[in-house]
Amino acid sequence: MRLLLVEDDDHVAAALSAVLSRHGLTVVHARSGGEALQALLPDDAEPFAVVLLDLGLPDQDGFEVCGRIRKVSATPVIMVTARSDVRSRIHGLNLGADDYVVKPYDTGELLARIHAVSRRTGAPGGPGDQPVEEPGPAEPLRLGPLTVELPTRQVSVDGAVVPLTRKEFDLLALLAQRPGVVFRREQIISEVWRTSWEGTGRTLEVHIASLRAKLRMPALIETIRGVGYRLVAPAAGPAAGVRPPGP
Repeated sequence: MRLLLVEDDDHVAAALSAVLSRHGLTVVHARSGGEALQALLPDDAEPFAVVLLDLGLPDQDGFEVCGRIRKVSATPVIMVTARSDVRSRIHGLNLGADDYVVKPYDTGELLARIHAVSRRTGAPGGPGDQPVEEPGPAEPLRLGPLTVELPTRQVSVDGAVVPLTRKEFDLLALLAQRPGVVFRREQIISEVWRTSWEGTGRTLEVHIASLRAKLRMPALIETIRGVGYRLVAPAAGPAAGVRPPGP
């Protein structure tokens, strides 16, 4: 995902860019409103998925920049500012901002908001933007011995139903709909728990461990260290990697 960061403070921009880059985003830094508008002009580069817009810019107010962005681009805009009053929030959203984040903010929450905005708008390069062939609404997901039936929320391995909790099913269904695609921890927390990353990381780890145990397929969900998880589609036929029942 390609992101445009509009921030006049180089130290703030460098720190935030480093964090966003570690989470797989490509960050282009603009130090002024003029630079931001120039960067958004059509060219041969991959389009931006999101604009992070600070309001305190040296050449023009961020509200003015947002209004001008809306005249030339449909790229989602998240205002990131210390202005916390309700009138500023309302004004920003009325100008066409897609979200409004007040400094200081939690980085995990900011990442979740970036992914949420890109999903809502269908922004290019957003999470899950890889071309995949999806089943129809009533068609079960079949991954080797594993079957996930979305309409009935039923999961089975080699034909045997495996009881799961609501969140366990939601987590498995999310990964199973994009086998092989890495989901960041922040994205999973946002989509399954509808909250930000802070304080929820241990809950995710517990649910991953529970799924591996209940499905008796420890290799099914792969941990991508420092990033997140992905579902590794098992081979067709009787369960490769499925542990036989214990005594």
